[in-house]
Amino acid sequence: MFKLLVKLISVASLLFWLGGVQAQSTAAPASAAARDDYLVGAGDVVRITVFQNRDLDVEARVSENGVISFPLVGVVKIGGLSPTAAEQLIAKRLRDGNFLQNPQVTLNITQFRSQQVAVLGNVTRAGRYPLETTGMRLSEVLALAGGVAPTGADEVIVVTGREGRMQRIEVDLVDLFTGGDLTKDLVMRAGDVIFVNRAPNYYIYGQVQRPGMYVVDRGMTVAQAIAKGGGLTLRGTDKGVRIQRRYANKSVQVIEPKLEDPIRPDDLVFVRESIF
Repeated sequence: MFKLLVKLISVASLLFWLGGVQAQSTAAPASAAARDDYLVGAGDVVRITVFQNRDLDVEARVSENGVISFPLVGVVKIGGLSPTAAEQLIAKRLRDGNFLQNPQVTLNITQFRSQQVAVLGNVTRAGRYPLETTGMRLSEVLALAGGVAPTGADEVIVVTGREGRMQRIEVDLVDLFTGGDLTKDLVMRAGDVIFVNRAPNYYIYGQVQRPGMYVVDRGMTVAQAIAKGGGLTLRGTDKGVRIQRRYANKSVQVIEPKLEDPIRPDDLVFVRESIF
């Protein structure tokens, strides 16, 4: 159920974020606040228009030095500026050069390339995704990646260089979506890496309908593990179930659990045949 919930939330977040504009890197920020929050960087592609001066319309890629070439005024450094600040700078250069008296400049980012994060592991679409504003959060980037795959874990690992050092931050998606603690929905920064690990599994065999490997659901008990395997066969019994359990020190023990005992990752559950 949780994986379905995450997928539904991811799809809803994705539709909300894109807002009907062209997907992924070709989208522009939807609001003025988001627009001013983003800083133009190397690799971004910008489209600049000047009202009633079609000859000055330009589409250019920002160079590694953060500059573009603009008609009449030459090289303009817009790297590190918001789109609004870049508009004002170009307008000032046009006025100061006596090219136009009151230029009305509009700058839109058509491709976001300078600030990206990587999403890896068990997501629908792993890859690199642009931070279209400096306030994009973990949940929004996961939505762009299509959400956590059915094989993905509830915990997400974020590798980041915050505070001048590499850090590994674990975020529990269950707590994030059900607990309402928005501080766990991290604000992403350029260069961050999001990794969704494989969900933990257990193995069940013996007298069950569908022996095999299954995902360990949060809080799963032995009885629920048997039910997930299709339940007992006509010859099976829930008496004397055995679990072969591996511990961190690599030792293995065989235990006889109660039906209400919890299942742990990598447990090997054996359901015996009834002797009657």
